[in-house]
Amino acid sequence: MANGTAARWRPGARMLVWSVILLTSAVANALVEVMDAARRGDDLGLWQPMIWELSSVSMILLTLPVLWWGCQRWPLHADTWKRRLPLYLLASVAWSLVHVLGMMALRHLAYAALGHHYQDDATWAVRALYEYLKDVRAFFSFVAIEHFFSWFGRRRQGEAHLLVAPDDAPPVEAVERPERFLVRKLGRDFLVATADIEYAQAAGNYVNLRVRGHDYPLRTTMAALETKLDPAVFVRAHRSWLVNARRLVSIEPLDGGEALLHMDDGAKVPCSRRQLPLFRQALAVQPTG
Repeated sequence: MANGTAARWRPGARMLVWSVILLTSAVANALVEVMDAARRGDDLGLWQPMIWELSSVSMILLTLPVLWWGCQRWPLHADTWKRRLPLYLLASVAWSLVHVLGMMALRHLAYAALGHHYQDDATWAVRALYEYLKDVRAFFSFVAIEHFFSWFGRRRQGEAHLLVAPDDAPPVEAVERPERFLVRKLGRDFLVATADIEYAQAAGNYVNLRVRGHDYPLRTTMAALETKLDPAVFVRAHRSWLVNARRLVSIEPLDGGEALLHMDDGAKVPCSRRQLPLFRQALAVQPTG
């Protein structure tokens, strides 16, 4: 995947879980609406709050895949959240507008199908503001949960460590530029060859090492990792990305001066406008073999 994030739930299972949660909440909310109306002495049929609730749930479920994609495309890490928070705020407004417009359209259609006319007493501006005050909390709850499971997935996949010199004997290899990393995954230790690392992405206090389609979190900084890797092989493409030049297939220029780096496993890694000339220069002196 382009962003190098850890494995997540399978899409079908994730959608099923959220469908059960949201539909259960919708039924409960509809029953509460009917009971509140009865206490007020109003005659409210269950079908009406069910339409209100299900129209909202339907739009949420339809838009969740887009929201998840955005979380994967623009992940929030310790070194990116301040810069990306305005983007998420704008996204919350757009998400709420789509939710409200779709929800209202579904309500009109459902009422018409039952031979009734749906009428909202609030103006569009008031309705949009009212719904946004609710939607912004739901939006950031979904974002927080998605990022939590992304983090949890990285922890489940394992955590890599630099090999260190033993206390009472010389190291097997030069620790300053290790040829292997010690990886703990699901309670077992594995040795991963440095040459097998396809690229690395900064993620807060970790750097995710991409190896054969899996991410292994390494507790270090990108700057520290860069000093441990061979600069003739691993080239900085972005402040948050290092790529193995030997796994690079092509460079796709983008509008604005940036580029996408196509790796041999199908992944796409961003290359910043500032780094692109330096990246091309580094490739020009890459050793053969």
